[in-house]
Amino acid sequence: MNQFSLTEDQRQLLDHADRFGREQLLPLSERMDNEEWWPDELMPKLGGLGFLGVTIPEQYGGAGMNMLDAGLVLQAFSRYNHAFGLAWVAHDNLCANNIYANGSEFIRNKYLPKLCSGEWIGCLGLTEPGAGSDALGSMRTKAVRDGDEYVINGSKLYITNGPVADICLLYAKTEQGRGSKGITAFVVETSAPGFKVAQKLTKMGFRGSQTAELVFEDMRVPVENILGVEHRGHQVVMSGLDFERAMVAPISVGVAERALQLAVEFAKTREQFGKPIAEFQMVQSRLADMYVWAETMKYYCWSILAAVSEVDETLAGRGEIHAQTAASVMYCADMCNRVLDNAVQVFGGNGYIWESEINRLFRSTKLLEIGAGTTEVRKMIISGELLK
Repeated sequence: MNQFSLTEDQRQLLDHADRFGREQLLPLSERMDNEEWWPDELMPKLGGLGFLGVTIPEQYGGAGMNMLDAGLVLQAFSRYNHAFGLAWVAHDNLCANNIYANGSEFIRNKYLPKLCSGEWIGCLGLTEPGAGSDALGSMRTKAVRDGDEYVINGSKLYITNGPVADICLLYAKTEQGRGSKGITAFVVETSAPGFKVAQKLTKMGFRGSQTAELVFEDMRVPVENILGVEHRGHQVVMSGLDFERAMVAPISVGVAERALQLAVEFAKTREQFGKPIAEFQMVQSRLADMYVWAETMKYYCWSILAAVSEVDETLAGRGEIHAQTAASVMYCADMCNRVLDNAVQVFGGNGYIWESEINRLFRSTKLLEIGAGTTEVRKMIISGELLK
């Protein structure tokens, strides 16, 4: 008996998302990796099936579920196409859920229905060329008020969904000389004059997930498009980051589960010295370790997602949940790295070939230790809460 168990509805949701991932996402994954190609028809298809706006209330076109439900969808998608899983969570959590949590009724009604239907794709514009782990304190993108509008100038880097996004949740400095404060969050439309994709980035892993540098040149945004409170965008960032970290962890879980499945299948069929390598105890040892790591990742991830589902958005960014979400994403990324290292070793030379699925999974592990706050930042958060 597991200490943490899903409800029957959640098990069915996981199975439904798994079936979609296996049948619809896996066949796309190789081309997405080889060509950094994006399937334009996929998001509207997901919207029609109720796989977008998972945590958004039904009145705005969403499914009205909680963070654990959303994490189960992401876990299943990431088993078969982790690049799309990353794009999905950037759209559904980093952008849409943040807009719902912090937006005015005007903003919610204007943007959420099309984000939930898949007609529009969302992204989050926080990181900059000179502002990574210190995203707030080093931010240089500026927004200057001009009547009922703000004029925005600057650039954002490593933006997931950047090349295909219709909506960007953008952070910019609106008060200078205030360090990590004096920042405002805006919902901007990428069709507006002054927006451009400066470059689409070629990556080691998650290659099908579209990533770009975005540039804003005298881009005008109405004041009514401010998300949250003017000059207090840091509060939007900090509350959203806890949910982001909790929601990124399921990618690691899905990747690890798929790697274990592939390694077991390979060990049963690969023969050396006259018998399947699964009969060798050293291979069995690796498989056993991988199983334990994948199982502990899964249940820890689920427990933190369940806890996050009960947290008031205004209480995120501090306290125990702040440490727990950092611990979840850190542990899952570390264990995913171990699982993939062992999986490639089981595959041997076959796992070192670029075209193999296990190689594609292996190339994903490093980003999971960098994105949503590096391992080092995660440790700073955990230790900071412990030492208060």
